[in-house]
Amino acid sequence: MRIRASLAAAALSGAALTALAVPAAHAEGNPAAAQAEQFKSAHQAPSKQSVAASPATETDGDIQVTKVTVNANKDVVVGLSPKSFNVYVTVTDPSGVNPEQHGVDVALWHGTDLEGGDVDGFLWNENGAESCDYWSATAATCKFTITAKPGEVDGLWDSSLNGKWNVTVFASANDGDSYENDVYKNHWIKRASSFSGFNAGPEPVAKGRTITVSGTLNRASWSNMKYYGYGSQPVQLQFKKAGTSTYSTVKTVTTSSSGYAKTTVTASVDGTWRFHYAGNSNSSVADAYDYVDVR
Repeated sequence: MRIRASLAAAALSGAALTALAVPAAHAEGNPAAAQAEQFKSAHQAPSKQSVAASPATETDGDIQVTKVTVNANKDVVVGLSPKSFNVYVTVTDPSGVNPEQHGVDVALWHGTDLEGGDVDGFLWNENGAESCDYWSATAATCKFTITAKPGEVDGLWDSSLNGKWNVTVFASANDGDSYENDVYKNHWIKRASSFSGFNAGPEPVAKGRTITVSGTLNRASWSNMKYYGYGSQPVQLQFKKAGTSTYSTVKTVTTSSSGYAKTTVTASVDGTWRFHYAGNSNSSVADAYDYVDVR
């Protein structure tokens, strides 16, 4: 194991963290950095009889992490409630995978340098794997359940944590081989988006008359634990004719500073109108629907 500087684990409120004048990752008592230290200190690979594990290398011996799947390879979308998701880690070694509680481990972290403690977000299950499937004498797939808690000091305490996170993995074998990678892969944790007040009308409407479609695009704030209108975002107006299954894009509109979008179209046939927001690197996809009867 690599040795990392020990950081104090004193908890701060989300407001206090936001107010710090220095970067959160370097602040005394940063809970994320303290969790990262706890994650590292939990790993105890079995001792080797022949060659001691080198703390300077990420891989010692012939152990391999062959696959890591986070949330079924889908973005983790978090609104204002805790969101739990699964992570699966597959490990192989000729001597067999270490069955101890933290013999295999995984976490997601946000920041620039896990080695140097520059971490402002850390998501981990401190109880280790929920289960491990030892599907051969030399390989196992371990399941972890991790919960992202918005607005919590030990979770998604600030909206700036939206976007790209790093996945760190640790694994060890029965013969003392060990593997550690601070950035095995990346994964995206996004703020939930949704529409409110969506309507297409009037309904029913006479063929050839004007239909007005409107609604407000909102996005969750983890800093204030509220949804706010999401401005200056492209929203597609799409239509699906009754009896069909495919939507076609009619036009694209841009939300106002308050997230409001409004446009008009000409009524022709029965069908469903929807606003579709494709999301971005830190916000989720959102859709809203309304069926209009044309007579």
